[in-house]
Amino acid sequence: MGAMQRTSFGNMHCPIARSLDRVGEWWSILILRDAFYGLTRFDQFQKSLGMAPNMLTRRLHALVDSGLLERRRYQDHPPRDDYVLTARGRDFHPVLLALLAWGNRNFAPEGPSVQIARADTGAPVDPVVVDRHTGEPIAGPDYVVVPGPGADDGVRERLAARGARPFRSGAVP
Repeated sequence: MGAMQRTSFGNMHCPIARSLDRVGEWWSILILRDAFYGLTRFDQFQKSLGMAPNMLTRRLHALVDSGLLERRRYQDHPPRDDYVLTARGRDFHPVLLALLAWGNRNFAPEGPSVQIARADTGAPVDPVVVDRHTGEPIAGPDYVVVPGPGADDGVRERLAARGARPFRSGAVP
């Protein structure tokens, strides 16, 4: 039995699918988490994650190829590179914070092992998605998903079939 091929979502006209094509493998998300914690070197990632070197090499290369990390040479003999977050990689930060908060709310019956807090006071915070321009939380019936300028006919048809219903939990199809 051969190795199972992973389906690529990179050509789908859905931003969620395209994002999953870059970071939808759990090791990738954990590598990005560690990069936000300041890890940059192969041995640091390996020690933190306990993953096989060949798997770590593949995941790091995929993150570099996706433009989320960049390689920076710090030693020539033998060649050694740091793996540093790019602007695209840093843009993933709110997604990690949302995953952390969601995991704490839903999968930590013993209480949070890690939480987000204000640096100045140490007071825990609970992130929400807000509009970058107004600062208003994006939740509830006042917000719907609509076709954007890059939408193809398939996206327009799927969204038209849904109607202008809010994209939220508990929405009835």
